[in-house]
Amino acid sequence: MPLVANTSLPTFDRLRQEGETVLDPARAEHQDIREIHIGLLNMMPDAALEATERQFLRVIGESNQIAQFYVHLFTLPQLPRGEKASTHIKKYYESFESIQQEGLDALIITGANVTLPDLEKEPFWEPLIDVIDWAYEHVPSTLCSCLATHAVLQFRHKQKRQRLPEKCWGVYRHEVVDRHHPLTGDVNTLFKVPHSRFNEVTRAQFEDAGLHVLVESPEAGVHLAVSEDLFRIVYFQGHPEYDINSLLKEYKREVNQFIAGKRNSYPPFPENYFTIQTQGILHEYQEQVITALAGKNTVPDFPEALIAERLHNTWHDTGEAIINNWIGHVYQTTNTDRKKCFMDGINPDDPLGIRAKYNK
Repeated sequence: MPLVANTSLPTFDRLRQEGETVLDPARAEHQDIREIHIGLLNMMPDAALEATERQFLRVIGESNQIAQFYVHLFTLPQLPRGEKASTHIKKYYESFESIQQEGLDALIITGANVTLPDLEKEPFWEPLIDVIDWAYEHVPSTLCSCLATHAVLQFRHKQKRQRLPEKCWGVYRHEVVDRHHPLTGDVNTLFKVPHSRFNEVTRAQFEDAGLHVLVESPEAGVHLAVSEDLFRIVYFQGHPEYDINSLLKEYKREVNQFIAGKRNSYPPFPENYFTIQTQGILHEYQEQVITALAGKNTVPDFPEALIAERLHNTWHDTGEAIINNWIGHVYQTTNTDRKKCFMDGINPDDPLGIRAKYNK
């Protein structure tokens, strides 16, 4: 069902150009269709800010529930921003205070750029905790992506993520380990998911926290887990929202870092992502780069367009199906009355609490 362009956010026009259905607010108002209001806390750095908008709005809009999706973007003012990103945020994003006043049916929290060994020292730590605390009491379900998952595990469950020997980077095969949970009951039992991280929370840590693992990989570890009540918080360590070229662009950035002298070694390939033919092209480019640097000559352009046409997306459909199941749960378990209960701090499944609050 369609996204509703509830702001002039450029991402809506970009999605229309890609063939996505995006309704103008005036048209949406004349349709007798249920509204779902989803918050997107976008903590990604400037270079990935708008791409992250597109990725999550796309996967939300492609879910097939009978609803109109209003997505409310916000970020944390404590995150350092450049002038361009600051202008974009000021023009198109909402404040957390306005989000709190209006309420949400669901919330997605993205990852963030981490510069320090301890998450508690990051500038986003305290304000992120405020959002997580509020969401736990007032939003029916919150989906955490990658870094957000690590932050919640550390904050709520005292489970600190662990540094990996080397970066978990590539597209990995995963298996559904609980085929009966509503999030995974009707999806492929084997599927692939992209990962890109230097740290992980292990299966043992998820289980020690009383959380329920749904999907994992022998190479990449846990991808999907849920809170003890099965839906209040959904945890991703992988990135099913990634575009087909997201890892390619990340690889290109790493290559450019090497060319600029900001990394010591030429980057390895993301695992299970490039074909043998593509690897051959990139090996040839690597030789050209090293030769040019050694001779202090101009480095040739990265062959991005040539590589992009040889990529394969092996994760989008299953990722979309899981997001669809999540939104389906939100759709089935939220309505105006339930939303009011959450906003008033009342458990909508507690009839005694509801009577005590509203039937005085």
